[in-house]
Amino acid sequence: MRKSVQIESFEHANPIPNASRIGNIVMSGVILGRDPETEKPAPTLEAQCALVFRYIRETIEAAGGKCEDIIKVSVWLKNPADREALNAEWIKMFPDPHSRPARHTQPSPADGPYFIQCDFTAVL
Repeated sequence: MRKSVQIESFEHANPIPNASRIGNIVMSGVILGRDPETEKPAPTLEAQCALVFRYIRETIEAAGGKCEDIIKVSVWLKNPADREALNAEWIKMFPDPHSRPARHTQPSPADGPYFIQCDFTAVL
């Protein structure tokens, strides 16, 4: 049976959950660096990255898991060469180099206000 996963700090405008869980598999929808207070994009890549990783943690925990359960993260960056902020948050969330999820980083297809967006897959 499928279960919707919601977090209050990052709600979608459309009628979709932050993630969905079937059995021990969790897949998120897109996660953006949107400030929960202003509902606008955070002003810098660093701030957006911090929010994205905060929402990843909150979403996986709301699904009944932990960050160690995440097996793959797909990232879209406005400037794919600008990975310093992404890597800083990545290492904070996944400090053990022998136990990190796979990651694929690619150019963002949209020319909007977000510098980063991602989704993830986890196995609980």
